[in-house]
Amino acid sequence: MTANAGSRPAIFVDADACPVKDEVVRVAERHGLVVTFVSNGGLRPSRDPMIRNVVVSKGADAADNWIVETACSGDIAVTADIPLAARLVAKGVRVLGPTGRPFTPETIGMALAMRDLKQHLRETGESKGYNASFSPRDRSAFLAALDQAARRALRTA
Repeated sequence: MTANAGSRPAIFVDADACPVKDEVVRVAERHGLVVTFVSNGGLRPSRDPMIRNVVVSKGADAADNWIVETACSGDIAVTADIPLAARLVAKGVRVLGPTGRPFTPETIGMALAMRDLKQHLRETGESKGYNASFSPRDRSAFLAALDQAARRALRTA
């Protein structure tokens, strides 16, 4: 299932509130990759043997911890959770945000710093904390980025 096991890379999705589940499945099917959706619940079952659903306990960071413990170097992960992305990047996992933004060893430090700054501004009332809506352009950028990440992961597997 993973690159470390001597086989194909896998895709892990932090599935709670993930807006690109269908896109992940499309790219994974194209490349013959197993997808594991990890969530605290509410996942639709799939008959596809290449799609796995893992439901973890409701505890804080339970899904994040499961993904970090299971994903291996060379795998791909999809998450909007920057602290989770940092943990995965440290393991050598290719990480994408749902807008196609890659989290890499070179970019993760700045992403964490910006997250902390925005959180501080919200807490002090300097910012309302509104997030931009997810657009068709974001979806398209994600598809292209995931397809490219899958190709690279397969080349290096």
